[in-house]
Amino acid sequence: MIPAVEALERLKKGNQRFVSESRDLSNVAGKKRREELISGQKPFAVILGCSDSRVPAELVFDQGLGDLFVIRVAGNIIAPSLVGSVEFAAATFDTRLVVVLGHSQCGAIGATLDELEQPSEVRSPNLHSIVDRIRPAVEPLLEGDETPERSVLVHRAVRANVRASANHLRHGSAVLEELIRDGGLRVVGAEYSLETGVVDFFDGLDQL
Repeated sequence: MIPAVEALERLKKGNQRFVSESRDLSNVAGKKRREELISGQKPFAVILGCSDSRVPAELVFDQGLGDLFVIRVAGNIIAPSLVGSVEFAAATFDTRLVVVLGHSQCGAIGATLDELEQPSEVRSPNLHSIVDRIRPAVEPLLEGDETPERSVLVHRAVRANVRASANHLRHGSAVLEELIRDGGLRVVGAEYSLETGVVDFFDGLDQL
């Protein structure tokens, strides 16, 4: 079992390699590694990230086959099946770090802001289901007399949504709550910058 602190350090170092274009390609997906994983897996971190094609977790963190248990959904939202996926990885593989990974210029965040600012009846019910899960985290940002410019608003909304998803994992599952209390599981939130490639871990670090 790899402790959460060590797992986080691995992710940080991997992201540094990604940003500096010094990625380690020696053990990413070769035949030997594939054969090693036939009998089972032991991912050292769970990544709940956005489906955006520009944010593939394995590349962003410079990891290979079997290293990460990746769950991707638009807007890195929380729904029962996604919580169940995190529970499965944490309980079955003894993975002790969960990262909720948002990113700059997130389309799901933009769609939510658009819906709040100008509701539409045209969007599909399925898209609305994503927006409705993001809405509670983002809505308070539009309260008050003055709304910040769009880029600032999106940045704040991305982080608010990450925090909401991370808190849901920490407090919305009896399985995860027990693992956090007694098993060393930790949930942190982070934002990936499309502009720089840097992942900024900003939520939950005080619990490590």
